[in-house]
Amino acid sequence: MKTIPLHDIHVQLGAKMVPFAGFMMPVRYTSDLDEHHAVRNGVGVFDVSHMGEFVLRGPKALDLIQRVSANDASTLFDGKVQYSYLPNADGGVVDDLLVYRYDNNEYYLVVNASNIEKDWDWIMSHNTEGVEMENISDRLCLLAVQGPQAAATLQKLTEMDLSAMEYYTFKAGTVAGIDDVIISATGYTGAGGFEVYVWNQDAARMWEAIFEAGAEFGIKPIGLGARDTLRLEKGFCLYGNDITDTTSPIEAGLGWVTKFTKAFNNSEVLKAQKEQGVTRKLVGFEMLDRGIPRSHYELCDAEGTPIGEVTSGTQSPTLQKGIGMGFVRKEYSQPGTELYVKVRDRLLKAQVVKLPFVK
Repeated sequence: MKTIPLHDIHVQLGAKMVPFAGFMMPVRYTSDLDEHHAVRNGVGVFDVSHMGEFVLRGPKALDLIQRVSANDASTLFDGKVQYSYLPNADGGVVDDLLVYRYDNNEYYLVVNASNIEKDWDWIMSHNTEGVEMENISDRLCLLAVQGPQAAATLQKLTEMDLSAMEYYTFKAGTVAGIDDVIISATGYTGAGGFEVYVWNQDAARMWEAIFEAGAEFGIKPIGLGARDTLRLEKGFCLYGNDITDTTSPIEAGLGWVTKFTKAFNNSEVLKAQKEQGVTRKLVGFEMLDRGIPRSHYELCDAEGTPIGEVTSGTQSPTLQKGIGMGFVRKEYSQPGTELYVKVRDRLLKAQVVKLPFVK
């Protein structure tokens, strides 16, 4: 089990540390509810240094990214970030990821912690033209500063104009007197904010500077528990739950980042799926009866016949009701459709809604 660079700081802050994706990670410091609201209404900091980062360099770097990822990375410009995924050979997803273009010959890929080795091996197996690849995952600390007061907090620490940064762009520069830092207008909460990439040796200094800058806004450390409720309220997919090695990205609603203007791994199969239609879809639903949907609970029709399965579910702190995502037969995928969640032996009524749950 690996530890992240700021492990001791989290322990000192009273975090409950749990195994997650091969790392000991802070799941909460106070309560999931308090931490969730802190991010939605103010500002909070997640240490997500378990994520993986690869650097791809050379004149053929873009060609390799185009071959292994479904989105069209040729549309990127310097300082632009793109959400994408790696299709596998069997119609599923190796992983979802972010692609950062530093310049024409240098790209950064940010991948999920549980898939670092798998992703590296997969991309390397397609690296037939000598692209220089470097895995810097163990050398980087990643702090997600999220919430409506995130920009005001970080702006105190840098001369880079954060207000001018559009969503899914990044800048490299000096933050809190630390050089060679990347600030990215990205995040997994839907609450606005930034992600800060800093080398391990500067991580503690950066953490302290961010908390000093955010003190007037009531800044708090936030754990993985609140990260999950925040991402689910926005309908963001979680790898291992909503998308997996065996789930079709077209069924999972990733058609918007699947660009058939180029050839990529398994693109012909996915193109046929998109043209011919799929038999099931990933949907969001809200509970009409009281109850909390959980991963792998059955989704049923009114007679109790199974029509699908919950992939993610929780009690929404913002809406104060149960919400979830799951795969259902296509005919049950329209917003307003009633369905039932099987909780033990009870059928609890729910309704398909358009994502995100929280606008």
